[in-house]
Amino acid sequence: MIHRKNIVITCMLTIFLFSSCASYYQKSYQFQQQFALGNIKEAQAFLLSNKKAAEKKDRLLYFLDRGVVEQMLGNYEVSNTYFERAYIYNEDYRKNFKYDVIGVLTNPMLKPYKAEDHEIVLIHFYKSINYIQLNNFDAALVEVRRINILLNKLNDKYEGKKNRYKEDAFANLLMGIIYEAKNEFNDAFIAYRNALNVYKGTYTEEFSIKVPTQLKLDILRTAAKNGFATELLKYEKEFGMSYVSQVRGNGELVFFWMNGLGPVKGELSMNLTRSEGTGGNLVFANESGPYNFPINISNQINNQNQEGLNDVRFVRMAVPKYRARKPLLSKAHLLINGEKVALELTEDIEQIAFKSLQDRMFREIGKSVTRLVLKQAAEIVATNQNENAGFVLSALNAMTERADTRNWQSLPHSIYYQRVSLSVGSQDVQLVTSGDAIVEKDLKFEVQIKKNATTFRIYHSLESTPPLEQ
Repeated sequence: MIHRKNIVITCMLTIFLFSSCASYYQKSYQFQQQFALGNIKEAQAFLLSNKKAAEKKDRLLYFLDRGVVEQMLGNYEVSNTYFERAYIYNEDYRKNFKYDVIGVLTNPMLKPYKAEDHEIVLIHFYKSINYIQLNNFDAALVEVRRINILLNKLNDKYEGKKNRYKEDAFANLLMGIIYEAKNEFNDAFIAYRNALNVYKGTYTEEFSIKVPTQLKLDILRTAAKNGFATELLKYEKEFGMSYVSQVRGNGELVFFWMNGLGPVKGELSMNLTRSEGTGGNLVFANESGPYNFPINISNQINNQNQEGLNDVRFVRMAVPKYRARKPLLSKAHLLINGEKVALELTEDIEQIAFKSLQDRMFREIGKSVTRLVLKQAAEIVATNQNENAGFVLSALNAMTERADTRNWQSLPHSIYYQRVSLSVGSQDVQLVTSGDAIVEKDLKFEVQIKKNATTFRIYHSLESTPPLEQ
């Protein structure tokens, strides 16, 4: 019969940790509901009424959501303020090792949120777009360059370990667009060419994104403007396209369409059973999958805990998993003066998120198995020495073995773009979208086109399914 004291302790621990067991999506539901419905003013009001969140463990997510909302409301400087706060906070976090200790000893949901790699990259994308809207192209370029610097650092950090998100094709494409808007055509050509190489490599192989046709046109155009006859001929042959010069004196519209909502994190439980390995290793294998995790912890235990280690036969691990929110819109085009121009996929944030998290799990899971084995061994020893102490430690370990289900949930599912040459003056542009379950609808924009200049517009269609089980 379980001692009454044990029941009381268990109840107290349950109450203390209950709030952290719900997924972040569930806890932030009120904001997410308003945002997903397109009620951006209401979403902003919710954030304004919860300013204390900017001082708590989820402050990074508050900064990120606030940055997105302010951008969508046209408050570009305010938006950049919050994105910069997010960037600085995350940099400080990565240098503070005490948070890693907290994550080992307690539920990781109780420590401050640490952004996924692709989330930090997208901070710079959003800041760049804000600076573009503020007509500060130099600052926009700084942000895009920071993307490449960040990815290079990550590549150095993960050298020899699984990491598919090594380069960002869209970042290079955006860099080319900005350089071209500054009439720096040589740098634009180089950036476009770099984007082409990433699309042809990693993006095609890992994320199933083909080279956008518009990017091919961008390369041909800037090669011609630079007088690169050899490169122009080379890419005309490679693309099976011929360069057609544009009408001089026109301006250009670059349109970014962000579609849907990115995935949200849930939790996946893995039941690992033990078998004896070689060379002093223990091997824990997932019952429902082909994954084996050999670990060697002989140097991490003392004689007292050896008895507990010998009795560890099974461990339960909780890891984060993404749940997709599928866009209800599947395609879009611009309608200008009766002409249809299709928007093309340039960045699949869902694919990057899923595969980056999977790669992170492979990098970290061995360390997590070691931690769990040591915790369970300590639990067994404590139970042998004192039944009550063992019961409490067992209950605490069970409740603290949770996955961190937080993530930046106001991100889009994917990003599309298109470039159109237009006559100078006021122009009416329609964004026409459609999906399997949604009849075609359109939004009208009025844009002011200036001679030999680039005008930018961005729009986010939020229509998506609720999170799907996968």
